[in-house]
Amino acid sequence: MIVHPIPPLYDKNSEILILGSFPSVRSREEGFFYGHPQNRFWKVMAAVFDSKVPRNTDEKKSFLLYNHIALWDVIGSCEIEGSSDSSIKNVSVNDLSIILEQADIKGIFVNGKTAYKYYVKYTEPAIGRAAVCLPSTSPANAAWSLDSLIQSWRAEIK
Repeated sequence: MIVHPIPPLYDKNSEILILGSFPSVRSREEGFFYGHPQNRFWKVMAAVFDSKVPRNTDEKKSFLLYNHIALWDVIGSCEIEGSSDSSIKNVSVNDLSIILEQADIKGIFVNGKTAYKYYVKYTEPAIGRAAVCLPSTSPANAAWSLDSLIQSWRAEIK
């Protein structure tokens, strides 16, 4: 069983909540979300918000807070092989009330189908709020080009 090692990023001005499934091995090693260089999350977000791609953890945190984005994951602990979402089992979810009680979140978005599956199963019934499922920025989602990801994310988030 691996417990999620990265705290949520948010502040009282956060209006958008983006949830992944569970951090990759690389993200867990770096101590921040979407740490694998092949994950397209930061490129997509920079394009959606007409900004330069943040390079390090401090720039990533500043970028998110400047754009009123809260970031966390649906899963709080699980069994997982490497970084493979398909291997996830024995899930417990994060308590989103930590964020929702302190920020006026106007929209909740999940990054990919695995995050959405666990959100719908566990989180939505607990908090009574639906989430929008966005196509995964993971390199494993090869069916989506960077441009198509950007278009899809921009259409939903903006």
